[in-house]
Amino acid sequence: MTTPRMEGHTDRDGMSAMDNSHKERSGRAAASAFVLLCLSAVATAAAAQDHVVRVPVSGTVEMGLAPFIERTIEEAEAAGAAAVILEIETPGGRVDAAERITSAISRAELPVYAYINLHAYSAGAMIALATERVFMRDGAVMGAATPVDGSGTKGSEKIVSAMRARMRALAEARDLDPSVAEAMVDEQIVIEGVVDEGRLLTLTTAEAVALGYATAVDDWIDLIEVLELEEAPVNQATVNWAERLVRFLTNPVIAPFLLSLGFLGLIVEIKTAGFGLAGIAGLLSLAMFFGAHLLLGLAGAEDLILVLAGIVLILVEVFVIPGFGIFGILGGLALVGGLVLAQVGAYPTGADFAQAGTVLTVSTILVGVAAWLILRSIPGSWRLKRSGVLLPESTDRDEGYTSADVRSDLEGAVGVAITDLRPAGVGLFTDERMDVVSESEWIEEGTRIRIISAEGYRHIVRAVKST
Repeated sequence: MTTPRMEGHTDRDGMSAMDNSHKERSGRAAASAFVLLCLSAVATAAAAQDHVVRVPVSGTVEMGLAPFIERTIEEAEAAGAAAVILEIETPGGRVDAAERITSAISRAELPVYAYINLHAYSAGAMIALATERVFMRDGAVMGAATPVDGSGTKGSEKIVSAMRARMRALAEARDLDPSVAEAMVDEQIVIEGVVDEGRLLTLTTAEAVALGYATAVDDWIDLIEVLELEEAPVNQATVNWAERLVRFLTNPVIAPFLLSLGFLGLIVEIKTAGFGLAGIAGLLSLAMFFGAHLLLGLAGAEDLILVLAGIVLILVEVFVIPGFGIFGILGGLALVGGLVLAQVGAYPTGADFAQAGTVLTVSTILVGVAAWLILRSIPGSWRLKRSGVLLPESTDRDEGYTSADVRSDLEGAVGVAITDLRPAGVGLFTDERMDVVSESEWIEEGTRIRIISAEGYRHIVRAVKST
């Protein structure tokens, strides 16, 4: 009896030992997997932190480039990149766009370098000087930073002075000779052995190296080796769909059509009762025009307010104070001024104003032609008729109208206004309708009126005062 009990106890001990051994092996496997997972995560994080972002800065520096570089730097910081390298090959461009880019570079919390592959003129030189270090390959040049308009004419002294001060500040921030940077902007600055009076400074690679403005490299691979980042993977930055859309909407060819569609939609909406697709399309077109220019920094809230104020003043002139007086003039000036300022940015040149003027001119022509066609083809405007701005399309005798040549005997006749007279409208005299014009004041619908003068087709009336 004893033996079976002992044997049973031995079996249980063996099973317990096997369970413990299995648990121990499972624990070691889990620990190993956890360690491998941690090592993989660390390796992945290290790889992410060691990558380099290569950003192309090519072609003209325009406002669409600024959001792209701002986003790229922010994403590189968030990803823990080792550095951002701007590969510059540009003839220059907008000063306000360069200002936004240099501001983004100065805010960056990681190193930003410039690699001048061929040339960095004007705004390109400004962007390069804002970086932590400039690299130039053989044959590259940098400088010639005087602001000019599209025809090559030098900008105003105000713009030149701002550019000169900005270039000087960028050079001082890097402990470089600021007069060299200023000489790129102002041809009156003389640096002995470097540049004579009357000549803008443009540096070759050798000259930039001698002045401490750049480091010479053979190519991209040499640049990466100098920065000791040869083991780091390179990520190429690309423009996303939103940035492409904004550039498309602000294109000088597309912008006039947005403005035209916007104002045409509002005109059609005025011509028809209710609020329909035309009004929605008009508002969306104007929203895309101003939204794109706001995103690029060309337009500000004050420009939008100016445009809205202009529209309101014009509507007041049309619907409240008929004629063409001070409200119409002020509204037109505010509207045109706001639309121009929304396209030129903070440092406008003559070319910017010329481009904005072209956009407005094309838009005006398109709106005028289309509005004429609309007014001829769409039934009469409910809103404009009620306001008295548009008279009825038909003045047939069947509707109670009579030709003016037989109405001269109506002087002194009393009737009632069947529309508001602001100042034009329609009056009913006995059973006859006729076009009338208020002598001076606005007259509300339903008011008794008296004809005080009949001059051809023009019947002038005055309100009959209650006694």
